[in-house]
Amino acid sequence: MTKAELRKRYKAERKALTETTCDDLSLEISNQLLKLPVWDKSFYHIFLTIAEQKEVNTEYILNILSGKDKNIVISKSNFETNEMHHFLLTDATTIKKNEYNIPEPVDGIPIPDASIEVVFIPLLAYDAQGNRIGYGKGFYDRFLSKCNPDVIKIGLSFFEAENEISDISPEDIPLDYCISPKRIYKF
Repeated sequence: MTKAELRKRYKAERKALTETTCDDLSLEISNQLLKLPVWDKSFYHIFLTIAEQKEVNTEYILNILSGKDKNIVISKSNFETNEMHHFLLTDATTIKKNEYNIPEPVDGIPIPDASIEVVFIPLLAYDAQGNRIGYGKGFYDRFLSKCNPDVIKIGLSFFEAENEISDISPEDIPLDYCISPKRIYKF
């Protein structure tokens, strides 16, 4: 299937999920994450959940990272350049939703792309080869292209992998892992 077909299908499937189901599946995803060999790093980038889009609730992962005393990095999106700027999440960080309901830091301590070692990535769909589909603006592909080549890219999804996304482009950066409630995919 094409990106457009999959984007439409998975937006509808997520919309059909209840809030309780989203939370239960998010907890299962967090528990799966604990099995990955990625916990020896220092800087972890994570997205803050857009509740209105029924994204994976990352509160559980934030608790894991905090409990492991990791440096947590969050982003602020620039919709004029389609780029993200990254900040260290601290107790003093003020979070505010932007016009697209994305929770973002108001300001903070900037973190360069090259410092980030693990990235948890939101997505709508992905395939058995590790290709992912987001909302279509290319924010994460731009961001990941600036990271070190050995950055670990982990997608989070309520759903299982598709066989293939038919219209992948050379700019699309594949995942290393994708975590669903029932399975860890390693690519």
